[in-house]
Amino acid sequence: MKSSAMFWVGATTILLIMVTIMVTMNFAFSWVFYLTVLGQIMIVYMVYKVLTDNYITSKTFEDFYEDYPIRK
Repeated sequence: MKSSAMFWVGATTILLIMVTIMVTMNFAFSWVFYLTVLGQIMIVYMVYKVLTDNYITSKTFEDFYEDYPIRK
């Protein structure tokens, strides 16, 4: 099964939030360090997946923001 770009966005976000929580809770340095390195690798891969995703839309810059469209 092909993984979508949004899966990688979500997985990377969850991992980096976990790292933040682990730092706050004083986890062992080795756990935090290795998860941080994994998070950095995931960020690079996530950016690659987002930029190469086959996403097509009919929206243009004239449609303004998708969450607040301007009526024509």
